[in-house]
Amino acid sequence: MMKKTLLGLLCVSVLLLAGCGGQKAPEQAAKDKYPKKEIQLVVPFGAGGASDATSRIVAKGMEEKLKVPIVINNKTGGTGVVGMSFVQTSAKDGYTFGYIPVELTMLKSLGLTDLEPSKFDMIGRAMVLPAAITVHADAPYNTIEEFLDYAKKNPGKVKIGNSGAGSIWHIASTALANKANVKFSDIPFDGAAPAVTALMGAHIDAVAVSVPEVMAGIDAKKLKLLAVMGPERDKKFPNVPTLKEKGYDVEIVGWGGFVVPKGTPDDVKKVLADALKDSVASESFKKFSAERGYTAAYMSSEEFTKFTDAQFKFYSQLIPTMNLK
Repeated sequence: MMKKTLLGLLCVSVLLLAGCGGQKAPEQAAKDKYPKKEIQLVVPFGAGGASDATSRIVAKGMEEKLKVPIVINNKTGGTGVVGMSFVQTSAKDGYTFGYIPVELTMLKSLGLTDLEPSKFDMIGRAMVLPAAITVHADAPYNTIEEFLDYAKKNPGKVKIGNSGAGSIWHIASTALANKANVKFSDIPFDGAAPAVTALMGAHIDAVAVSVPEVMAGIDAKKLKLLAVMGPERDKKFPNVPTLKEKGYDVEIVGWGGFVVPKGTPDDVKKVLADALKDSVASESFKKFSAERGYTAAYMSSEEFTKFTDAQFKFYSQLIPTMNLK
């Protein structure tokens, strides 16, 4: 009887051990199944701007690989702080990731937030785009020289819009003002799109935003481009000079990439990173970039981490030297 009891217990123990060996921890099982439901992509600026447009086309490409929907959530405010903070504090399960602009590397130096690149895990970079100076089509100036001459003669009267206080485009207009020794009246908006809308309605005199963000207005003959702040002329507007060509050593370039909350599992990050890489390499993204005036500029997770760290150090040194208000 004792032998039978011991034999029975031994069999049960073996079966239990076999069962345990065949099962995975819940978190591992969740990773293996990732993704199994829709994913949220948080964009820290409003619809219509470069950040939003880039995120939507990238998400569409990623959906093809991930086989689940990616829902865009525009969480605006605080020059991107609201949306980026939301991503930082989200669950580390891969079902929330976010778009980040260059502003993430600048906002701490501006005293606007404690956010910085090290508080996220990088997925990768998608594109770069330079700043530009654009005015209303009916403006009395047709060149960047005429515009700056007018600003010198009318200190503080030229209203120049940007995508938010402390944004990269705010940095761009301030850098130009410092180099040209002029004084603008900076008007911050909650993103580039409303700034451009205000310019088209002649409520302000100029905007310092990217070329893609003013392209529709230029095509509609309501706006005119005076200069770009990149290292070379824009391919869409080859007759428009760079500021450096005109003697102003100002080069301000925006960029966009994607992040997840710090501590997201590596295998989950890899799934997103692989999908991002394929999306940026797709013909649809290349066509989108060419039409919009963006430069597709993919960086891997590792490359993007090093890049954002370098950008953070750069702006931490630059911003204190600027008279930002």
